[in-house]
Amino acid sequence: MDQGIFVPLVLGLLEGLTEFLPVSSTGHLLLAGHFFGLNQPATFIVLIQLGAILAIVTIYFAKLFALLMDALRGKKEALQFALNVLVASVPAAIAGVLAHDFIQGVLYESAMTICVMLVVGGIILLIVDRLPLKPKYTDIYTYPWHLCLIIGLFQMLALVPGVSRSGATVVGSLLFGTDKRSAAEFTFFIALPIMTGAFAYDFYKSRDLIFSGGVGIDIAIGFAAAFVVGTLVVRHLLDFVSQHGFGFFAWWRILVGGAGLIALLVF
Repeated sequence: MDQGIFVPLVLGLLEGLTEFLPVSSTGHLLLAGHFFGLNQPATFIVLIQLGAILAIVTIYFAKLFALLMDALRGKKEALQFALNVLVASVPAAIAGVLAHDFIQGVLYESAMTICVMLVVGGIILLIVDRLPLKPKYTDIYTYPWHLCLIIGLFQMLALVPGVSRSGATVVGSLLFGTDKRSAAEFTFFIALPIMTGAFAYDFYKSRDLIFSGGVGIDIAIGFAAAFVVGTLVVRHLLDFVSQHGFGFFAWWRILVGGAGLIALLVF
């Protein structure tokens, strides 16, 4: 049956809803394909992230523009923050390029791996969220470079589908001294270079398929849906995390991963 715009629309909505939550957007998209037949080429999953990227840019445009102007004027604080974002992004960027084919060709095909990572990551997030940690850093603009490097190393774990980029960075941030709100906010900023780089790399590698295989329209639909929903999530996530922490998302991961494991083992 020709599913028309239904599949890219649903996957775009799912991408926008889950990209900035610590629940693994990639894991959810791949499981939607595995269990419900909502399939698209692996590169589609990466390329529709552009919608989520633009959601961050839209919400933080004034702040990003001010940071850019301050950096161009040579202000130390702005330059230091830009360097910190770069430091946090480089480890995952390098590992992503080196392991690109293995990740998309092997890990993306393993529903079992995704479900296990969802459950394990949910348990870890739940434990860390409940630890009596005393934050030393509450402002992302004052994070020291070594903390940003540590967060970047945690972000590498998210190359395994089901781990979650934001989930890994949040756990790393909390364990090494940040508060919950700034931990969530920093994931927005380090998402920009890593997701933009992933988009550009996959776009280049899949350019022939995009322009000749009819995938371009599907990507446009998924992009638009991811942008609209992602904007709503970014607008409200920080307030939610400040008031309620990450427990809800941890239980959601355990629920989805557990249901997936039961389905794989029983049916």
